[in-house]
Amino acid sequence: MSYVVNYGQHRISYSVEFRDRTTMEIAVLPDGTVRVKAPLGAEDSRIREKIHRRAGWIVKQQRYFEQFAIRTPKRQYLGGETHLYLGRQYRLKLVVHPKVEVKISRGFIQIFSPDISPDAIQKILDRYYRKRAKEKYPEYLKIVAGRIGLATLPRMQIRAMKTNWGSMSPTGILLLNPELIKAPVQCLEYVITHELCHLRYREHDSDFYGLLQSYLPDWKKRKLRLELSLL
Repeated sequence: MSYVVNYGQHRISYSVEFRDRTTMEIAVLPDGTVRVKAPLGAEDSRIREKIHRRAGWIVKQQRYFEQFAIRTPKRQYLGGETHLYLGRQYRLKLVVHPKVEVKISRGFIQIFSPDISPDAIQKILDRYYRKRAKEKYPEYLKIVAGRIGLATLPRMQIRAMKTNWGSMSPTGILLLNPELIKAPVQCLEYVITHELCHLRYREHDSDFYGLLQSYLPDWKKRKLRLELSLL
């Protein structure tokens, strides 16, 4: 559900997601939307008061993201269009062929298919991204775990999520968004590191960010790069 708070000449619209947590978190997404994660049972008045207190910061963040107003056009899945893979741009090269196959080579994502309609290409490319995610994510999970001294790897699942790049379930299962395969490797490592920190600290409190800072001193730059690279 969406809510609105007035702040001077600004109208701050925000959505609320209730979770089993003790603290309240406000996030401004790169598209300017405001998302609140609140404890179960938190009263509307308490949430509105929090928004009012952080209104200046919220508007400042929204203005910051406005400078990156150029957005990637809606994908048409046509030949020559650019698509991302691990942070690099590749052009689509479509080839009519009886067998479906995808290859990445010399700046191109080549898709061979008997049907090269946009709908068909989108489905093929989505399947390819998910396949590559299943192959690459475990590699980087192992690398990150080794860097931070984690002896036992958590179970990992790939799950499409509308608002999160990753998540750590209460049972210790690492969930990663398949869209991350499009981001630079440094950003993927940031998300994995962030979620592994939740094995020790569930909340985004000072202890959590202190641990994250010790593992990745440049985590803020990586986070911003991720948000801007996949706009």
